[in-house]
Amino acid sequence: MSAIEAGAPRKIDIILVAAVAENGVIGRDGGLPWRLKSDLQYFKSVTMNKPMIMGRRTFQSIGRALKGRTSIVVTRDADFAAPDIVVAPSLEAALVAARGDALRRGADAIAVIGGTDIFAQTMAAADRLVLTVVHARPQGDALFPDIDQAQWREIDRRAHPKGLEDDCAFTFATYIRRGAA
Repeated sequence: MSAIEAGAPRKIDIILVAAVAENGVIGRDGGLPWRLKSDLQYFKSVTMNKPMIMGRRTFQSIGRALKGRTSIVVTRDADFAAPDIVVAPSLEAALVAARGDALRRGADAIAVIGGTDIFAQTMAAADRLVLTVVHARPQGDALFPDIDQAQWREIDRRAHPKGLEDDCAFTFATYIRRGAA
């Protein structure tokens, strides 16, 4: 009898999705310190039909819920609300809501999209890192956590030259936790 037939819970991965400059910067003054239209298309393909967990400031930098994805916003502000989002008072509550949403959607993963604190709190539980390595070293006030090479193994890397609507070249890199299948 398979695990599904036995009623075992279906595995739903936690993936951290971020654009990270060579110096670890992921943001500046509530926004991105670069413009990469090619990366936005990739971000959409990675997160589509998945629940996305983010902090309030990350949501406010986006400015709206994104179509085809459930936006779950973690905030301690009990009065925070916005159209078409789910508000969670803690990361734990957000993960519970995201798992339920993933099961309803038939999604295989929960996408964690930032910011710094949310990434730091979920790094230990993450199964995969889906990163856009931005070939720049901008000033910034938001950083991605260090990637411990003893914990993570890179499984894919694809370089992309600067496109017409991109500020610089970048590389898509995917990591899985060491010891994972």
